[in-house]
Amino acid sequence: DYFADEVGVLSPNQLQVDKLCAGEVGYLSASIRTVADARVGDTITHYSRRAEESLPGYKEATPMVFCGLFPVDADQFPDLRDALEKLQLNDAALKFEPETSSAMGFGFRCGFLGLLHLEIVQERLEREYDLSLITTAPSVVYRVHCVNGDTIECSNPSLLPEPGSRRSIEEPYVKIEMLTPKDYIGTLMELAQDRRGEFKELKFITESRSSIIYQLPLAE
Repeated sequence: DYFADEVGVLSPNQLQVDKLCAGEVGYLSASIRTVADARVGDTITHYSRRAEESLPGYKEATPMVFCGLFPVDADQFPDLRDALEKLQLNDAALKFEPETSSAMGFGFRCGFLGLLHLEIVQERLEREYDLSLITTAPSVVYRVHCVNGDTIECSNPSLLPEPGSRRSIEEPYVKIEMLTPKDYIGTLMELAQDRRGEFKELKFITESRSSIIYQLPLAE
């Protein structure tokens, strides 16, 4: 529970008001000291007239690509944690948890929507927070069905169960459509096949332009 010190609207600068009504977009200052206590999607309600349930419609983004972020200088680990918490305030899709590596020390296992999201977060950490980082190779979430009937999800290949205890492994796939001049059809199909792609459809949009549809493992 927090006491709201100030509420206001943006017009476009911050303008303090007495109250915020339904449908208004505004801000509040409540001396919240921990970043984790203010999450995107939270419902703010009155202390003495509490809402019975959160407002519907918000759904947390699901990370699809994971990698490790480690500071080059071990002394920057607290700074990296603080920077990730601040980025998470306006980037709800960013997820992270502490991770330890025997080679790189203390860092974080981070989840992203994709490779572009990963590159943007890394660039912001290095440019806005003056951090020097080492990133591990990106990976995806694997769903492992064990011989004992358990099903686990693993975003770090090094944490996969032993081969003898695994019955099967599932990985995420994506459906992609490539628009290309007809001269490059063979090259693109060969590239997709080399990436474990599964051919679905080839159609010509015009005489010189075609569409190729493949299903590919997200890890590729």
